[in-house]
Amino acid sequence: MSTKPFTDAKRVQESLLAPLEKRVLLWMAARMPRRINADHLTGLGLLSMALAGVFYYFSQNNLAWLHLVNLALALNWFGDSLDGTLARFRDMQRPRYGFYVDHMVDAFSTVFLLGGLAISGYMSANVAYGILLIYLVLAINVYLATYTLGEFTISFGMVSPTEGRILLGIWNCVLLYLPEITIGGTTFLLTDIAGILVIVILGYILISSVVKNTHTLYRMEPLRRIKH
Repeated sequence: MSTKPFTDAKRVQESLLAPLEKRVLLWMAARMPRRINADHLTGLGLLSMALAGVFYYFSQNNLAWLHLVNLALALNWFGDSLDGTLARFRDMQRPRYGFYVDHMVDAFSTVFLLGGLAISGYMSANVAYGILLIYLVLAINVYLATYTLGEFTISFGMVSPTEGRILLGIWNCVLLYLPEITIGGTTFLLTDIAGILVIVILGYILISSVVKNTHTLYRMEPLRRIKH
């Protein structure tokens, strides 16, 4: 077991709601009962996203289940966003454990969510799996950049997971009234159109980030010429 000192990576969070979210999370952390710890909140985040996938599945027969999906997304934000803030507020950080567990939970949560969406009928399976694939590759890129550059990027532009949950919640409300759209006599799932747009945006973010990180790392460690 390694006993070397651990240096936490610099967190980059520049999303639209970040300043407000930080104040809200600190307010909640200060009022959290002592019997509740960061692990409880992490578990809640994972459970709620698994339930979101289940609720998506049931929504194929009853649209009212989409409201429960939104409730699960809210609970996921509460658990996933507050666990780290609570640990830092109480000065009980476990940076190695927290980083590993938190992001494995994120990966499983995304699988649960998109899996449920894929079998709900609101999104084609291929589109859902496409989003999942590019999300996981983007996550790998972020974690590798964290290790090699010492900088952990939480947001991309003005969007972070928090804004993503809000947008998904709004989209679920739209689906209550408009699950499909007809263009030129052909009917499309509205969420498929949005999903393809998400794939394009995430693809652009991924390629841009890989190019930027590679260039930065090359400048830090340029290829040296062989001396004859």
